[in-house]
Amino acid sequence: MRKTAAKLLTAAALATSLVSVASGTAMADPSVVPATQDIVGVGSDTTQTVLNQFSTDYNAYLTGLGDTTSPRLYSFDATGSATITAKAGTTAFARPNGSGAGITALNQTSPSVLPIDFARSSRAPQTGDLTTDIFVGFAKDAVTWSAKSTGSNAPANLTTADLKNIYNGTYTTWNQITDIAGYAGPNVTIKPYLPQASSGTRSFFLKAIGVTTLGANVVTGPEENEGTDAALNDANVIFPYSVGHYVGQVYGGHSSGTDAAGVLSLRSINGVAPLTASNTINPTFANPTYGRTLYNVVRNAEWTATTTKGVALRNIFGTSGWICTNGAADIASYGFLTIGGCGSTTHI
Repeated sequence: MRKTAAKLLTAAALATSLVSVASGTAMADPSVVPATQDIVGVGSDTTQTVLNQFSTDYNAYLTGLGDTTSPRLYSFDATGSATITAKAGTTAFARPNGSGAGITALNQTSPSVLPIDFARSSRAPQTGDLTTDIFVGFAKDAVTWSAKSTGSNAPANLTTADLKNIYNGTYTTWNQITDIAGYAGPNVTIKPYLPQASSGTRSFFLKAIGVTTLGANVVTGPEENEGTDAALNDANVIFPYSVGHYVGQVYGGHSSGTDAAGVLSLRSINGVAPLTASNTINPTFANPTYGRTLYNVVRNAEWTATTTKGVALRNIFGTSGWICTNGAADIASYGFLTIGGCGSTTHI
């Protein structure tokens, strides 16, 4: 008889999931070429590590049930080799880097449909997205700015207005910042940096601070959430950073290679610290301005289908799916907050 994972919730499975972070090592790119029926995703740098852990734990969960036929979950990192082969028997294509690139890959129809089933996204639906895309929420994050831990000319705190003026080019030197009590910045040029153009963190941060036109001194380039980039080792650089990803790197033990905080530390906005005393995301900081829902984006036609793929997508990402019922330990370990509306959907 064919065994399936339609019923995901058992007490034993939940108990297993809560220790899975400690007992299982998250894969980066899949160690095998996924099969045609498997559920494969690309996209956001911010959520790649927690999706890797979900992949490891969900697939182990199915194996533990004795289920050998249900689609497995796989996720490719935002960076690595120039190309990836997403599924067996398909042609390699350029690796999508960032939420925007992942969503584009999900919807590519020319020159050919890519073998992608979901896109990791650290941003919400926005103008220009397809109405046929469904954003499925699974956790909460926040975004702040960062600077060198030691020797920086930046203050410990900036206001939203300060950040807006820095990134739109109104403020170009530290001594133009006059609204931070006890701070007298030097007459030295500020170096505002942003992640690459497809980054969901970049688009979220710029929207949060109200910038639509960048100043001439803004530099685009470093991979988001990588404080190891040599360009960021500068006393005058500031750089947006995922608070949750930072927590996972620094306090969750999930740094690896260039995916590490490096020389950077998180700074406050409007006098509110991004971290609590116990080094988790500060719920007060993760307010409607700087807090964000993290998503996995799927095609609506597949999400609602009664096909094997549709059932698998809902069994993984839906309100009663594995992530929302068994993924809390992984979400916390990688620095993010669980949400009451896990598995809820939205679209443009």
